[in-house]
Amino acid sequence: MTQTIAGNSTHTNPAVNLPPGPRLPKWLSMLLFTADRRRLVNRLTRRYGASFTVNSPIFGPTVFVTEPDLARQVFLANPEDLGNIQPNLSRILGSGSVFALDGAEHRRRRNLLSPPFHGKSVRAYEQIIVEETLREIADWPTGTPFETLLPMNRITLNVILRAIFGAEGAELDQLRVDLPRWVTLGSRLVTLPMPARTFGRYTPWGKLAAWRAQYETILDKLIDDVRADPNFENRTDVLTLLLSSTYDDGTAMTRKEIGDELLTLLAAGHETTASTMAWVFERLSRYPNLLDELTAEADGDQNTLRRASIREVQRVRTVIDFAGRHVYAPSIQIGEWVIPRGYGVIVGINQIHQNPAAFPDPERFDPHRYLDGSPSAFEWLPYGGGSRRCPGSTFANLEMDLVLRTVLRHFTIEPTTEPGEKYHGRGVAFTPKNGGRITVRRRD
Repeated sequence: MTQTIAGNSTHTNPAVNLPPGPRLPKWLSMLLFTADRRRLVNRLTRRYGASFTVNSPIFGPTVFVTEPDLARQVFLANPEDLGNIQPNLSRILGSGSVFALDGAEHRRRRNLLSPPFHGKSVRAYEQIIVEETLREIADWPTGTPFETLLPMNRITLNVILRAIFGAEGAELDQLRVDLPRWVTLGSRLVTLPMPARTFGRYTPWGKLAAWRAQYETILDKLIDDVRADPNFENRTDVLTLLLSSTYDDGTAMTRKEIGDELLTLLAAGHETTASTMAWVFERLSRYPNLLDELTAEADGDQNTLRRASIREVQRVRTVIDFAGRHVYAPSIQIGEWVIPRGYGVIVGINQIHQNPAAFPDPERFDPHRYLDGSPSAFEWLPYGGGSRRCPGSTFANLEMDLVLRTVLRHFTIEPTTEPGEKYHGRGVAFTPKNGGRITVRRRD
């Protein structure tokens, strides 16, 4: 007789054993999650322990786990048993997005998407990242505090647009206007139940649909232009790679799948990275000795401390605070808990990042903790884990490293004694409440 333990398939159903949790009506649960889900999850963790059950307004009955070992079991589970969370970001990004796929289809799509964002391919974007950073910081004010979140959003958006489409033009100018509004609205709406109808174009869901229709029109024009390019075979942008790539069986992505996937890359490829960079500047400006070390390093060819500093920011100021799965097996055992079919399982990334066993004195901001070794893949989780780990993590790491290096080579960030900024929930992501404000002086 077998049972579902740590994601292995079962033929029998062990008795359901759920962790304790609050018995809240769905309307109250939605109100509390919408108001401040991070504070709510922290409170529930303190009250019920490392695992608890809630009636999520989005995912229905859901078990939260906040320990690295349980996260490992969730992320290594058979995706046929513990698969894609339902509902997921595909209701915003489209049914052709990788977020909509599960099992074999998900693996096929990831294999198709991975090459442009790994290995030698990702190094081709270095010049684009530096160019866009230099363009943005050219007119930064000196001696006056300013928010870094908006500049970081512009840098990351322009980088991902050039990486995906490989050119400039009126269509990309329109996307620069539309995408930030679309991403901001979509990020908020994805944390709410989806209505049966949009109730007109002036409602939030109606606006989202209208912007999506405009995106489809722009994309059709861009695809036609790329296909007609006599230099098509030599292009290296992501759109060209998707248009020319095929699965192992010789089939290609449909036009809709390409559109949904590119929108996924555009949305996921700039907001979270920009939010993290705003936190990077917010944190570093409060540690003058570290800033001196980082400036000296930036003037050379090394990046060990810079990468460690970014990693520590990703831990202490986690932008995406959970990763979710859905139970498809009759039941699945995670640790001591036996969770039945239909339940959601959420890994509390923010809580795991505060685990004192993995990160002694977890409230302390200390990039040097990474110089003597790295935490395990289930203790440090800014990109999630398992088969659904963010496929663009290598690209994001490179981008953040080069943006910070470029800024430090051209500016001195003035230390501040102001209290650290509180977090602000923007739907999916958490940003500095005041935008990651810093004051800089241009270096001689």
